[in-house]
Amino acid sequence: MKILVTGAKGFVGRNLCAQLGNIRDGKAKSYGLGGKDSSLSLRMTVEEVFEYDIDSRPEELDAWCGECDFVFNLAGVNRPQNQEEFMQGNFGFASTLLDTLKKHGNTCPVMLSSSQQASLTGRFGNSEYGRSKKAGEDLFLKYGVETGAKVLVYRFPNLFGKWCRPNYNSAVATFCNAVANDLPYTVNDPSVELELLYIDDLVDEMIEALKGNEHRCEFEGLTVIPSEAGRYCYVPTTHKATLGEIVDLLNQFAEQPKTLTIPEIPAGSFAKKLYSTYLSYLPKEKVAFPLKMNVDDRGSFTELVHTLNCGQVSVNISKPGITKGQHWHNTKWEFFIVVAGHALIQERKIGTDEVIEFEVSGDNIQAVHMLPGYTHNIINLSDTENLVTVMYCNEIFNPDKPDTYFEIVK
Repeated sequence: MKILVTGAKGFVGRNLCAQLGNIRDGKAKSYGLGGKDSSLSLRMTVEEVFEYDIDSRPEELDAWCGECDFVFNLAGVNRPQNQEEFMQGNFGFASTLLDTLKKHGNTCPVMLSSSQQASLTGRFGNSEYGRSKKAGEDLFLKYGVETGAKVLVYRFPNLFGKWCRPNYNSAVATFCNAVANDLPYTVNDPSVELELLYIDDLVDEMIEALKGNEHRCEFEGLTVIPSEAGRYCYVPTTHKATLGEIVDLLNQFAEQPKTLTIPEIPAGSFAKKLYSTYLSYLPKEKVAFPLKMNVDDRGSFTELVHTLNCGQVSVNISKPGITKGQHWHNTKWEFFIVVAGHALIQERKIGTDEVIEFEVSGDNIQAVHMLPGYTHNIINLSDTENLVTVMYCNEIFNPDKPDTYFEIVK
């Protein structure tokens, strides 16, 4: 399968082309495209991706329209200097693309990237950009009727994700870039709510469309009405958040190197997707940050990550022959995971002589529970090498309630 992507250097185009490249090179077998283990690999492989953008030559578009088996039309104008450029850049190029496909008699499926503004309802009622997008939609739908080609018209809400250009047409990108780089920004009305579509969810839908599994719908204003026979298409996963909520989350993310606290980012949540987006805007000097090492003559102890509800992760380094621990907890519990070196872990049930022992090493990594009500230690058995232990504790240390009591194991 040969795929033409117009607007290939734009935000959506870059992300789509990168993932199509992964599929083409066998790096994304989970999509059922291009991998040798895929049931679809013989009839639906990504053979070549034609990347068309503003610096491409007209003859390239002509040749690629003759060869392609699927078209993603992502080209468009968002912030022109003159309002007239909306119609020229959005409707005009769409006309050129479809005329070129007609010239070659190529009736392959074509996808159009449109916008909620094409609804021309509510605050979009007088949008010149919306009118240009609506004209492009009508052109594509008419083309489908005339030629029999499969047409997929998507109306996207506000987009966000890595590689999105700040200070252009994405408030999320603007805020991410500003917070990550300590730049000034203004939130005029924190209560304004946005419908947001994450780039990976969009690209997942594009891959499904490529496989013929697009989600169809009709629209009532901005409301999606799912319908298998719908004229339009949509991405089923979007999020709603106010500007105030977005900025509050970003400021939490920015504090993470100081607090070590990872905010709540459940699978599939807007917060998780926003965090990934925020990280993509970090300048080089913030990509790495120092951690506080608590160093003494026995080695060091360094807290790595805190969570809001699930404790913390630390790393402990013990010098040769050193014993650490010799304490117990009522409720707190831990995992000790030796990742380098050779150690003996001992645990004794409080009030008894019952001792359990575990000889562990970085050559056979395992997690050992430090049981509540058992005093425990860890002994570096090497005379020459440091012992490196990753430690998980189900609570962040609270100096006002440490739940830690000294007692030698034996």
